[in-house]
Amino acid sequence: MRNLQINGERLWGELMETAGIGGTPAGGICRLTLTDLDRQVRDWFKRRAEALGCSVTVDDMGAMFARRPGSRADVPPIAMGSHLDTQPTGGKFDGVLGVLAALEALRTMVEAGYETYAPIEVINWTNEEGSRFAPALIASGVFAGVFERDWAHARTDRAGIAFGDELRRIGYCGPERCGAHPLSAFFELHIEQGPILEAEAKEIGIVIGVQGVRWFDVTIKGQDAHTGATPMTLRRNALIGAARLIERVDAIARAHAPLAAGTVGTVEVKPNSRNVVPGEVLLTVDLRHPEIAVLDAMETELQRAVPDLCEPLGLSATATKIWGNPPVAFDADCIAAVRRAAEASGFTAREIVSGAAHDAAYIARVAPSAMVFVPCKDGISHNEAEFSSREQCAAGAQVLLQAVLDYDRRLAEGGR
Repeated sequence: MRNLQINGERLWGELMETAGIGGTPAGGICRLTLTDLDRQVRDWFKRRAEALGCSVTVDDMGAMFARRPGSRADVPPIAMGSHLDTQPTGGKFDGVLGVLAALEALRTMVEAGYETYAPIEVINWTNEEGSRFAPALIASGVFAGVFERDWAHARTDRAGIAFGDELRRIGYCGPERCGAHPLSAFFELHIEQGPILEAEAKEIGIVIGVQGVRWFDVTIKGQDAHTGATPMTLRRNALIGAARLIERVDAIARAHAPLAAGTVGTVEVKPNSRNVVPGEVLLTVDLRHPEIAVLDAMETELQRAVPDLCEPLGLSATATKIWGNPPVAFDADCIAAVRRAAEASGFTAREIVSGAAHDAAYIARVAPSAMVFVPCKDGISHNEAEFSSREQCAAGAQVLLQAVLDYDRRLAEGGR
């Protein structure tokens, strides 16, 4: 197994090549789920996988499965992968590295003529980011039984376009029922999206779990009014309520430091006119913590803050939870495979809890799962400046390959 080496130059070339599909002037990628650009990168992935002799299937949530057979066709595949969709101002590595590194690992096996016990698959999950269709992780969520398929197909973007309609339009609504695809295990490589590995000069993060996440949509309503003709004392300015709530969300997270996070990432002001007092504001709240009890407390504090801050201003307000993902502990055997892979590859490593949600967090509900992290510069992600070096990407791909082969060998030993 140790003699199998991924081709870091080739991996880097494909990262740069796919970055041109939806590339932005600032060097990032805007490749939103189920757009024509998403279709283009899916087509690219399919061609590359089929060139390796893989069969490519698609389920009815658009998840793509590129399979290389193993010696035992009756054993569920060991899968690796991530996602190819991006944020509106996304970088070249978030999600994409996990898919292309998995493809490179598979190519390394093919070129070496290495036969695995179980089939090996590379998966591209649909709508991991949630930037066009909320919530995030929607395909892996349906796969794991968290969401119903019809409910997911009915999700709409801000233009009112339905997920299912777009999936069919781009030609990636497959015949397989999402979730009817057993896996022996799932491994996901990803950039850390935080500063810990870089700060500690560690080359690999052995991800032992994912912190919990809860998303809320908040609507604050006041009264539109003329800015010149309405006295300050008689205004019902929804934006003032929003400003106070944004500050409170930050305070809630700081009160549960150092592990908590709280963010208002989207604000829509209506009617959004220079000389009209804002009558309505829509905003989103993202709360995170690795412990359910603390998440519960943060949610309670948010729900209390909404009326406490808005009612004295003559505003009505609601906070609706639209998504929740509990903290996840990854499978001990998969974690051990990653740990052995890092050691065998000669990389420095540390255990780490993911601050961001990933598809592996949902897949862990239905299959043994784990993740591999590599550093990213200054911990920056969801940003066009996002960067991991050629060597860091190659290191992550090498550990991914070795972890999958390690797990496959132990699966074979158990099968015999």
